[in-house]
Amino acid sequence: MTSPENDLDPGETHEAAGELLAHLQRVGVRFIPQPKAESVESWNSRWIQDAAPADSQPAVAATSPQSPPQPSAAGSSIGPEVKTPPRAPDSRLQPVESFSASDDPYPGTSLPIAERENQLANLASVVAGCTECTLLAKCRTQTVFGEGNPAARFAFFGEAPGADEDRLGRPFIGRAGQLLDKMVQACKLQREDIYLLNTVKCRPPENRNPDPTELANCREYFEQQLQILRPEYIVCLGAVSAHSLLKTKLSIGRLRQRFHQYHESKVLVIYHPAYLLRNPDAKKAAWADLQMLMRDAGLA
Repeated sequence: MTSPENDLDPGETHEAAGELLAHLQRVGVRFIPQPKAESVESWNSRWIQDAAPADSQPAVAATSPQSPPQPSAAGSSIGPEVKTPPRAPDSRLQPVESFSASDDPYPGTSLPIAERENQLANLASVVAGCTECTLLAKCRTQTVFGEGNPAARFAFFGEAPGADEDRLGRPFIGRAGQLLDKMVQACKLQREDIYLLNTVKCRPPENRNPDPTELANCREYFEQQLQILRPEYIVCLGAVSAHSLLKTKLSIGRLRQRFHQYHESKVLVIYHPAYLLRNPDAKKAAWADLQMLMRDAGLA
């Protein structure tokens, strides 16, 4: 029985091969003929020049019999050089332009420090008695309202309390909190210089992310905190806080390296310290973001 390959017309075979090689050239794939000057010249003239469009410039440099192929840096011949076209940037990985979640100023007026402390304490009492999220209210040890300097320039906005935070009622005191302390110190700040808060005030079971209903129930609390504090900068730690504050679904990779806006506060999105503990390679990107923050705030 004759195989299908033997039924192909030689002209059709040459045409198909030419189309394939032209495609390889366009996408930058190196095709390596036998490293002989004669075979290189034959391969180039027979396939590339015949297959390439008349107005295109072939990317393969023909090698004449008097000019044998040059050895590579490793000492082996690789045939003619094929120039790989530069890869177009992937728009999905490019940071978005800065945008505003709210162009309006914070409601009300800026309060004296003593009044800020008083209003934050009153709000913390309300949060402590909240039972809007039935499941979270049942499984929590206590609420984790937030803490820090009521006149802070910088508010670090996280996702949700973890086991250590639920036990002690303080934000960012576990392993992720210890790393955050080091990040803050690298910015020439101390924990007492900043304010720490989360999107939700109760620990979700098994440290899962807060669900949309839980985020919606707690939104009024973190919005009131930020309204009282009016920080110059809000640093969103992780996707949950960034999505909640900025009302977007864009990835951290798209949101970082830009200052966005929430009322009168500049918003910077960086990776959560817990993510950095799991993915140390991302620490370089987080440090680049913090350096941008320091330069803008006059700390660098």
